[in-house]
Amino acid sequence: MPQSDSFNRRIVLAARPRGLPTAADFRLEETALPILGEGQVLLRTLYLSLDPYMRELMNEIGPAYAPSVQLGAPMAGGTVNRIVASKHPRFRAGTLVLGSAGWQDYAVSNGTDLVPLGEMAQPSQALGVLGMPAFTAYVGLVDIGRPAPGETVVVAAAAGAVGAVVGQIAKLMGARVVGIAGGAEKCRHVVEELGFDVCLDRRDPQLAQRLAAACPDGIDVYFENVGGAVFDAVLPLLNIGARVPVCGVIAHYNDLAPPPGPDRLPKTMSTVLQKRIRMQGFIILDHYADRFEAFSRDMGDWVSTGRVKQREDVVDGLENAPAAFTGLLEGRNFGKLVVRVADS
Repeated sequence: MPQSDSFNRRIVLAARPRGLPTAADFRLEETALPILGEGQVLLRTLYLSLDPYMRELMNEIGPAYAPSVQLGAPMAGGTVNRIVASKHPRFRAGTLVLGSAGWQDYAVSNGTDLVPLGEMAQPSQALGVLGMPAFTAYVGLVDIGRPAPGETVVVAAAAGAVGAVVGQIAKLMGARVVGIAGGAEKCRHVVEELGFDVCLDRRDPQLAQRLAAACPDGIDVYFENVGGAVFDAVLPLLNIGARVPVCGVIAHYNDLAPPPGPDRLPKTMSTVLQKRIRMQGFIILDHYADRFEAFSRDMGDWVSTGRVKQREDVVDGLENAPAAFTGLLEGRNFGKLVVRVADS
């Protein structure tokens, strides 16, 4: 169903998922258009970003950095919007902005969460290679990973929105880059289009052995956004003084119980100790004030000159967001996943 000028479609959280979200956990509603108050703007959503962190927000007790989505409330998410009406002195109707309208056609804002974008040939890039996912890659690798020329960097989910940018920045910094992705097609893209040195299929039953062969000098930086079997393959290969930026563990977001098998914590902690590994989690919201300006300058230059690329996986229609999101958690997306809610 196309976007309407007379009512608001929104996708709300209907139930808290047990494991992987299903269609029953979401509900598509039609409501009246939001009423605009003084000092507010009315936003029309053009593009919606779908990102793994949203799965955590569906739980009853959310992570400390963001509140849980309440039952019956619209799913949260970053958006590219056009201002269609304004009672705000700083924002004019027609302005293209980066916002946080969530999974709905329309929303009101007091302007504090809006970033003017100017006119962009590809506005959806503000949700990907010029936005939060690439900023996550930048801070995690440049500030925490700090690869030196000639070091080996391993990147999980290498064809995804964050991993693809991590590997390309690492190459710009002079590192040797080994990616891990889901399937031969993604691995070809990572090597042939993005310039990684090697890419391994995470589904390969011989992943641990193949990773060891691909990293004969060990691993100096491992950018962690997956966890699970990938981390198990990486851990014994980490060098003394290795750095492990941690921005996500998507392999565990749908877990209902601890993973089967022996307790991995003692081995992990022993390796961290003996090899003097620095493993640091980070939340990108903490870094906008002091690092976003440098990121915008550097990434804008790299993208405009073709040194950093990002493939987009575009899904048409707000009503298709739930299925696309479930696919993201299963690794079925290829590149940065966005929903085209309306034409720009």
